[in-house]
Amino acid sequence: MSRSVIVSAVRTPFGRLGGALGGYQATELGAIAIRAALDRAGVENEEVEYAIMGQVLQGGAGQAPARQATVGAGLPVELPSDTINKVCASSVRAVEIADQMIRAGDVEVVVAGGMESMTNAPYALKKARFGYRLGDGTLIDLMTHDGLTSTFDDRHMVEQASFVSRELGISREDQDRWALRSHERAVKAIDEGRFDPELVPVGDFAVDEGPRRDTSLEKLSQLKPVFDPEGTTTAGNAPGVNDGAGALVVTSEEFAKRRGLEVLATILAQGYVADEFAYLARTPARAGAIALEKAGKSIDDVERVELNEAFSSVVLNSTEMLGADPEKVN
Repeated sequence: MSRSVIVSAVRTPFGRLGGALGGYQATELGAIAIRAALDRAGVENEEVEYAIMGQVLQGGAGQAPARQATVGAGLPVELPSDTINKVCASSVRAVEIADQMIRAGDVEVVVAGGMESMTNAPYALKKARFGYRLGDGTLIDLMTHDGLTSTFDDRHMVEQASFVSRELGISREDQDRWALRSHERAVKAIDEGRFDPELVPVGDFAVDEGPRRDTSLEKLSQLKPVFDPEGTTTAGNAPGVNDGAGALVVTSEEFAKRRGLEVLATILAQGYVADEFAYLARTPARAGAIALEKAGKSIDDVERVELNEAFSSVVLNSTEMLGADPEKVN
């Protein structure tokens, strides 16, 4: 069984809601990331055998968004592709499927990644097709409806985060401190050019809009909780609403050796879990523990841990559950 390796990893800068990338559809951003990833890897168009792109907000995006992105990147129309919607894990799932296809021996070269334009998520009017006989109709924001609200309990993810933070005893101060740390590390990385190797500019836009240079613990502590007046989740320790895209070129180990490609990483294992709807805070740790066991590794063997910062509470809880050194996380 062949192992999968990553030979290229490229992303656009991430824009804020209504910001520098507001004029680009998700599929256009995906095309830019795919093209740059292939060019930097030195992989030819005809060598790509499959493409998989994650996208959550597909309403109004048109048929087959992943195919739109590959064609936009100049790849052949004969290239098969899939679009994945697994909410926060959409792009990771795309990479997992690429790895599985390669290990199964079905293909040797896959483009995998994700793309999103929260700015361009449309509004929908249910029942508009046949009209309303009586009463008012309500426009539904598909950004929040499809991307940020649990279908099963009709709660916004911020509400769920506040509920779980309270239950797990994660303090507001700890969440704000982590948020501040995240901004500080991102700004430092930007200033030191650490993101430069992975970035592809979109027009003149070349730097992430999200990281705030002017934030402080004092400013974060002054923000009011969102939805729940007694909660601990605020706009400061919750994730941003962003636009952007990223793409990897994943190949078999044999293909990379045969072509003399630089290998950035080898995929050792995957872990899958699901949980009660509100408990996003513990799923990264549970999946990570499974992946570590499959790989025959312990958390002490890991030098860098990347955890989804959906909310400060998520990364704080998962770091503790994994037993990871916080200094190695993100």
